[in-house]
Amino acid sequence: MTIESFQHEIFLRALNSPICGIPVVRRITPTSVNLRIPLRFENFVDIFYNEETSTTAYALIEKGKRIFGADNTGGWHIHPFDAPEQHLPIDKPMSFDDFLLLIEKHYNELSKKE
Repeated sequence: MTIESFQHEIFLRALNSPICGIPVVRRITPTSVNLRIPLRFENFVDIFYNEETSTTAYALIEKGKRIFGADNTGGWHIHPFDAPEQHLPIDKPMSFDDFLLLIEKHYNELSKKE
């Protein structure tokens, strides 16, 4: 996947999400891109993609710390909400759409508890 197609996919999904603000390109090189998407929960998602290595990483950041993440460094895995320092292997690549759905589910569950 090219940087342009990756970026287009992220922007399209974020702009159609009820929880995302407007994505911002934080850094772009000939082979990689770093994006940030503010969320309505006063936190944000950082996204990294490297076209040469096909490295992809998503991280939900709250108060300066990752509270959930997924990446394919050393094989696809997640950093779960209850223990973001852990690496739990997953069976298939995670798209940004899948990642965002997990965030939406997490915040829906939190709002039910309140």
